[in-house]
Amino acid sequence: MPIRGLKETETKDRPLHSIKTRFGSATLVDHIAPNDYEIWVAGFKGYALDHRYYEIVHESLKDQFSHYYLVLKDSDGSTRAIQPVILVSQDLATGTPAAFRRILNRVRTFIPGFLKLRMLMVGCSAGEGDIVREKNDSAINWTINALGEVLVPTARLLKVPLIVFKDFPRSYRPQLDTLNKVGFIRVPSMPATKLELNFADFEHYLQTRVSHATRKNLRRKFRKSESGGPIEFSVVTNVSPWVEELLSLYRQTLQRSQFRFEELNADYLLLLGNRMEDRARFFIWRRAGKIIAFASCLVHDCVLRDNYIGLDYSVALDLHLYFVTWRDTINWALENKIRVYHSAPLNYDPKYHFRMDLEPLDLFARSPYPWLNIIFKRLLPILEPTRYDPVIRKFANASELNE
Repeated sequence: MPIRGLKETETKDRPLHSIKTRFGSATLVDHIAPNDYEIWVAGFKGYALDHRYYEIVHESLKDQFSHYYLVLKDSDGSTRAIQPVILVSQDLATGTPAAFRRILNRVRTFIPGFLKLRMLMVGCSAGEGDIVREKNDSAINWTINALGEVLVPTARLLKVPLIVFKDFPRSYRPQLDTLNKVGFIRVPSMPATKLELNFADFEHYLQTRVSHATRKNLRRKFRKSESGGPIEFSVVTNVSPWVEELLSLYRQTLQRSQFRFEELNADYLLLLGNRMEDRARFFIWRRAGKIIAFASCLVHDCVLRDNYIGLDYSVALDLHLYFVTWRDTINWALENKIRVYHSAPLNYDPKYHFRMDLEPLDLFARSPYPWLNIIFKRLLPILEPTRYDPVIRKFANASELNE
C-alpha cells in the first residue's frame, strides 16, 4: 500500500544511498515501498504522532524540508525498522542573546553562512521525535543501535556536517544516552510543558494551584474579555470551511515568535482533519461571528497536545485571548476526561504562572567528522537556547533539563 500523497513517479525502488552494516544494511529512500508499509505502520504503534502524522508532514511541508527514511534491514535482507529523517538548513545561533547575535551579524558580513549548517535530523519536522519500534520485538533498542552505526556514514555521503536527534522526550534518555559511546552529546532543546489535570474543575484549579496574585489577575482578564460581548467556543475535527481564516491567525502569531522551524500551511490543517479525525481537534473562538482564535491539538491516550495556536492581534491583547483560549481548553479537557494537558514549547512566562511543569526535550548531536565533532562538543552547550531564557530557570523542575 503506497503512502497517500506521493506521486507515482516517486515510487521507484532505487534507494538514494545504501550502506553495508554489521547488522545487515541501511538504505536512504524518499518513499516507503509497498511491501514495507506494514512495518512502517507498526513502527509507530502506541505513539501520539503515528505513521499518518509523518505522512501528513511529508506531503504538506515538502517545500520546507527534505523528508527521507532510513530503511534498516537485518543480515537476511528483511526490513526491521524504518526511521524518518529530514535534511534541513538551520541557524545554530537562534535563541542566543541579542549581544551575541549582533557580533555574529558582523561576522556574517564576511562569512554569510557562519553557524548556518545543513543538518541530518532524526525525528519529525513538525513535532517531537520518536524512535520507531523494530518488527521482531516491538522495542527501540535495536533501532537505536542501528542508527548509531549508520548515521555517520549517511551524513558523510550527504556531505552534512551535523547530525541531530531533534526534540526527543526525556523518556528516551536511558536508551539514547548510549549514543555517547559513538560520539553524540545531549543538550537541552526548548522544553514542552504539562499540567496534570487532577482537579475537579477550573475554579478548583484557581483556588488550589496558582498564587493569589495570579488568580486575581486571571479573573480580571476574564472579566475584561467578556465586557465587549460574548466569545463563542467550538470544537471541530475538520476545518475545511475556515482554513484560510485560521492560517491568517496562525501567521500573525508566528511572526511574533523568535523561534521558527516549520511553518504550517493549508495542506497540513486539511490533511490533519481528514486523515487523523480520531485524534485531531481544532478549537475555534468567535466574537460576533468572526473567528478570532484557534488551536490545533491532538488527543491520544488521555493526553491533550496543544500544538499550534493562532490569534487575531487586532483584538488579542485587549481581550486577553491567550488566557481565554487556555481556560476554555482546560475546561474542555476536564469535561472529556483528559488527564494531562501538554503544551508545545515557548511562551513560558504565563505557563510558569499557571504552575505548569517543564517537559524536557533533548537534542542528541554529533558531527560525522571527528575533528569537527571536537569543536561541536564544546560549541553546542554554549549555543543551546534554554540557558538564555530566564523564565525557564524559574520552573520548579528546571533542573531536569540537564539531568
